[in-house]
Amino acid sequence: MDGAWTNPSDRASISVIQPSTETQIGTIAAGTVADVDRAVAAARRAFPAFAALPVAARRAMLVRIADLIEARAEDFAQALSREMGAAIGFARTSHVPLAVAHVRAQVDVLDHYRFVREEAGFAVLKEPIGVCALITPWNWPLYQVTAKVAPAIAAGCTMVLKPSELSPFSALLFAQVMQDAGVPPGVFNLVNGTGEVVGAALSAHPQVDMISITGSTRAGVLVAQAAAVTVKRVVQELGGKSPNLFLDDADFAAAVPRGVLSAMRNVGQSCSAPTRMLVPADRLVEVEALAVEAARSWQVGDPLDEATTMGPIANAAQFARVQAMIEAGIADGARLLCGGVGRPDGLDTGYFVRPTIFSGVTADMRIAREEIFGPVLCIMPYRDEEEGIALANDTVYGLGAHVQSGDIARARRAAARIRAGQVLINGPAWTPHAPFGGYKQSGNGREYGVHGFEEYLETKSVLGY
Repeated sequence: MDGAWTNPSDRASISVIQPSTETQIGTIAAGTVADVDRAVAAARRAFPAFAALPVAARRAMLVRIADLIEARAEDFAQALSREMGAAIGFARTSHVPLAVAHVRAQVDVLDHYRFVREEAGFAVLKEPIGVCALITPWNWPLYQVTAKVAPAIAAGCTMVLKPSELSPFSALLFAQVMQDAGVPPGVFNLVNGTGEVVGAALSAHPQVDMISITGSTRAGVLVAQAAAVTVKRVVQELGGKSPNLFLDDADFAAAVPRGVLSAMRNVGQSCSAPTRMLVPADRLVEVEALAVEAARSWQVGDPLDEATTMGPIANAAQFARVQAMIEAGIADGARLLCGGVGRPDGLDTGYFVRPTIFSGVTADMRIAREEIFGPVLCIMPYRDEEEGIALANDTVYGLGAHVQSGDIARARRAAARIRAGQVLINGPAWTPHAPFGGYKQSGNGREYGVHGFEEYLETKSVLGY
């Protein structure tokens, strides 16, 4: 808080469990309402000066932050692997570099953004919204921190970050980066703790102007309800049940393995993971064989082993959830192609899950409707393109979607009909500039690039400018 490591107001602590061993690897402070009040007060004091800081100075700060994360990349990768079970290779090649990309994307935004735009008889000014509360999840800990902190810095906002108490160590390393990068006191504050205490206090705090949360739909609802009393801006990136729609002219040999990879990367713990593979019924047998072969390529094991490609589920509660959902799929009559209940052979300790694929999944089954958040793929056949698009949209969520087709014009038409905030056609490269966020119960607002940046700005019109 306020540019210094600070003792919490209470001695209570929260144990941090390593998911690959189910053993305690440390503790963090259990923040209180008093800690939140101190952090918000620091951010409020720092806001006027930071909002007035020249854009060039904020840009230079972001460059220093990105450079420091890259210089300490192995420290971050090791922390991520231990705190939430990311395979060390995946932590090095995805978690850390993609987090850096969010910071560098905001540098790009500042290089081109016009904060003052003159119109006929008036001007539109874009100004920082104020003190921001940032609540981040356990599944992509560093990635989600930079996706929120970087645009807040770029906009000239001050902030209080509450990282997940389940995977907090990478956020503490990031806090040290912020200090070492010369971020002024009070601009960045971090309070560890639970959502029920720290998250709730931030959501309801009258001196917080905006709150951005990435988490479950249930958590997003609670945040929005608490925030409504003070009419603050709420940006929510919440749950998903993303479809991967295969049109009949798709390159199945290439797209099916790619779809399995997308669904199961990060152990399936991605809110936009395409976990519903929608395929023409007359290609179902072919798709099943390709999917099972792809799933068998995963090497499940110790996340610190260089050979591992899939580590454990990140925590005990989520492990139990995934096991229960696999059981539900079997009970509802879905055909189990591979995987299933229990740990992989030889892994008796740790929250390890068998990569699982169901076929013959129908829209009324729980595994087709509820977010599982594990390496579980549902293959769902459809009769024609109309039914395929209807299946894609048959969900309360609308975060991400994929379309596979050999005809780009046809793929674009299908993408336009899918009710989701981001649609990927034929496995394109990821970019931190493409806006990301949801329709329906997947949230409100957008993150990444200029669209995410503008969430941290107010719009002021000045007549007679």
